[in-house]
Amino acid sequence: MKKREVNKLVSVMLSGMLAAAMLAGCGSTVSSEGSQAATTEATKEASTESTEAATEKASESSGQSEEATSEAASEGKVDEEENYETGDASLDDPLNADDIGEKEILVVSFGTSYNDSRRETIGAVEKAVADANPEWSVRRAFTSNIIIDHVRERDGEEIDDLEAALDRAVKNGVKELVVQPTHLMNGHEYTDIETTLAKYADSFEKIELAKQLLDTDEDFEAVISAITDATTDYDDGETAIVYMGHGTTADSNSSYAKIQEMLTADGYENYFITTVEASPTPEETLEMVKKGDYKKVVLLPLMVVAGDHANNDMAGDDDDSIKSLFEKAGYEVETVIQGLGANEDIQEIYLEHVSDAVEKIEE
Repeated sequence: MKKREVNKLVSVMLSGMLAAAMLAGCGSTVSSEGSQAATTEATKEASTESTEAATEKASESSGQSEEATSEAASEGKVDEEENYETGDASLDDPLNADDIGEKEILVVSFGTSYNDSRRETIGAVEKAVADANPEWSVRRAFTSNIIIDHVRERDGEEIDDLEAALDRAVKNGVKELVVQPTHLMNGHEYTDIETTLAKYADSFEKIELAKQLLDTDEDFEAVISAITDATTDYDDGETAIVYMGHGTTADSNSSYAKIQEMLTADGYENYFITTVEASPTPEETLEMVKKGDYKKVVLLPLMVVAGDHANNDMAGDDDDSIKSLFEKAGYEVETVIQGLGANEDIQEIYLEHVSDAVEKIEE
């Protein structure tokens, strides 16, 4: 369920609960304190009923952030609700084998239930890491238990969550461990990884957490180079190229504004950054696009995978999708459903971060 739909549901349920509370209190005066208590309780109950099924397992097992849980809830639909083709799960390698040796690189991703995208993005990053580090075993972990459970129930594929992957490494006798997150920025999810790794500090002789995609200014410039090189065919002077990120409540959300500023400073004035859950909003981005003389808009995900947000919130036909927003404004819209993980230039940034972590281990 999209965030806007959840908010609407909460609002409707809240109105009904308040009406019931007022009827129950007929003939007596309801104090402002009592009214506020009823409002608070109604809000809590409505919010709980609309989200607890999707967030219960995540909050219990991985402490996922609010923005991450919203993506997992969207991706973790039951089978009968899926009316789209996600691809063949059997083509994906969950990288959960045992007897892997004493040196391991654990690639940690949020995850996706879109099988083709998982293989073409996360799988591609993992393969690039493996090819560049033949002396190390490469393994996978997801941080979204909702997605892990859904893929297991739907496709029978077993993907480790972070703690399961770390327990597997301990059992396998791993002595040197490098953990490479595929997350874009140092947000809540990255912090959760740090917290979990701290619990395993004494389980390995050496352990090193590599940096996320966007760390240094050089990383930002490399990402900008990658996303602009990937879209040169659309750079015709009449097309606005809009990359959609997720957005976060963490301070690292400022990374989106930084990318925008650097794009403009580098002369890419027809490139725009927007988000699903934070700032800049699609509406704010639309106003920026309107300032230019553009006839067409191309939408692409600024996410490692092209999952539910890319397929529905960005490219969907619903009235509240970003595609519909720009179409209503009179633009011709084209959507490109490909996650950043499929981009070899993006993979190269991850490889540099892995290399830095491996060097620290070997020192």
